[in-house]
Amino acid sequence: MNKKTMYFGIILVIIYFITVGTFISTQSPVVLTIWELLTIISGPVVLLVLLEIADEINITAKYKNLMLVFLGCNCTLTGLAHLINLCVTRKLMSQGMEIPTYYQIGYITSTETVADYLGWGFFMGLAFFSMAAGTSKEKSIQFYKISFIIDGILCMSGFIGALWINENLWYLAPAAYGIGIGILCIKGLKKTSSL
Repeated sequence: MNKKTMYFGIILVIIYFITVGTFISTQSPVVLTIWELLTIISGPVVLLVLLEIADEINITAKYKNLMLVFLGCNCTLTGLAHLINLCVTRKLMSQGMEIPTYYQIGYITSTETVADYLGWGFFMGLAFFSMAAGTSKEKSIQFYKISFIIDGILCMSGFIGALWINENLWYLAPAAYGIGIGILCIKGLKKTSSL
């Protein structure tokens, strides 16, 4: 397994959560911009991490390809939502234009937020489920299969919960794609060092 990819995944997770915490405490527009750029970058990084893991634990080709399709959807949707927010919505707001909340990211009834949640909740969940389905029953890699299932359930629960039950349920999804990816990267490093 490529150690650089795993280290990069861990570092990105740490920087991401530090940025989120900093924004929550400061409400700084500069930190918000950094957060949004990190979110755009995170999709391809998660794809690289899962691709590395898929190759290492011999995920069935059909399910690996499904994971790539679902993460491609994630990267497209989240990239589009955050670029629109950065390059259009926030720019117009800085010029004094009143933008309804249904066009601003961060509001549950917003078109941008729903697109972002679709990417990080629904499609990320499907990517994790694809990885789980393609994992063999070898005892040595069951940690990965269980992790993929848990992360998939958390992503889907966050997506469904936020849109139809309570918007605070969304935070289940970041636990999966944030903390879950960090744990998978750490496990990947341990597996590499034991080879």
